[in-house]
Amino acid sequence: MRRTFLKATVKTAVAAVMATAVCAIVGNAAQAADLTVGANIGNVPWEFQDATGKNVGFEIDLVEEIGKRLGKSVEIVNIPFNGLFSAVQSGRIDMAVSSITITEKRLESVSFAQPYYDSDQSLTVLAKSGLSKVEDLKGKTVGVDTGSTGDMWATQNVAKYGFSDIRKFEGLQPAMLDLAAGRLDGYISDIPALLYYSKDKPQFKVAQRIPTGERYSIMLAKNSPLAPQVNDQITAIKKDGTLAALHEKWFGAKPEAGTSTAEVLDMPKPKS
Repeated sequence: MRRTFLKATVKTAVAAVMATAVCAIVGNAAQAADLTVGANIGNVPWEFQDATGKNVGFEIDLVEEIGKRLGKSVEIVNIPFNGLFSAVQSGRIDMAVSSITITEKRLESVSFAQPYYDSDQSLTVLAKSGLSKVEDLKGKTVGVDTGSTGDMWATQNVAKYGFSDIRKFEGLQPAMLDLAAGRLDGYISDIPALLYYSKDKPQFKVAQRIPTGERYSIMLAKNSPLAPQVNDQITAIKKDGTLAALHEKWFGAKPEAGTSTAEVLDMPKPKS
């Protein structure tokens, strides 16, 4: 009993220290820039660090372009994916990116600008595993990113496909390390990130696209006055070809006609 209590106390203390540290980082960033943007760094090709340690990626380029057009400086703050929601809602950051899917549930508590990328989930496995679809994962362990739509999909389908365990990670890199080490049988996450990550890593295979009809956008606090300003800039970036150029830079091809990368769309609103 005493040992359990001590462990719980230590965990609580560590969590408090981590939360304080995140707040301090965000606070310092907020003082240094006009716009503070939270991002889960390590989410290729959306936001990650290059060989020099510089933050790069599709969404990094996008928010910096938006900031430039608004005449505002931009500071990127590294926050675990699941922490982005509370950071936006509390006002610790102005907005967040990290291939964040617009959902009806999320629209109840936050706002989004218009979408700029269409996506699905995917199953990634070791190429030598012989696994090729989610039906092959009965009795096996899958990995997901905490709080992501992949997490939601796996949780909703655990009984259907018979996963023995769902392990949750704070980002792609640690999940892929566990997959490589055989501690996971499959990893369920956004398909563009996995296609980009595995293109030069033949030990991995993106075995299956899992259709979910997702669309990504920039997340802001509920009814934030900044949201329509950001939305207007995304419209302009789509119309003048800047977004298409970013897509070609990061994915090697122009966006398909009719996708949210190519078409100007309305800001999403909750149904109720």
